[in-house]
Amino acid sequence: MASKFVIVKIDDQVRFHLKAVNGEIILSSQPYASLASCKKGIESIRVNAPIAPIEDQTIEGFTTEKNPKFEVYEYRNGDYRFRLKARNGELIGTGDRYKSKAGCQNGIDSIKKNSVEAIIVEEE
Repeated sequence: MASKFVIVKIDDQVRFHLKAVNGEIILSSQPYASLASCKKGIESIRVNAPIAPIEDQTIEGFTTEKNPKFEVYEYRNGDYRFRLKARNGELIGTGDRYKSKAGCQNGIDSIKKNSVEAIIVEEE
């Protein structure tokens, strides 16, 4: 079984989820107006995720990285999340909530590893 980008159409919007081999969602996109732009978002992840550095915004005085980059930040209730930004600074997608920073890092590692070979599936 492979990881996969699952494209979902809801009303007049399209978005995708990157699912790990175990079926867990590890990244969700922002809504797109068209299927073509959604697929461009997937290609952007395939190109940018493997080379993107991590900007850990939970550390005081953190170093600002150039785009593309993963931004790790503290979410409500002390959970950790990340977002992936493209070269132009646009938000490509966000990760799930993690109880630990290590879990958040594992999610990023999984995206870097699995996004390039992930298959694309369109759900109705």
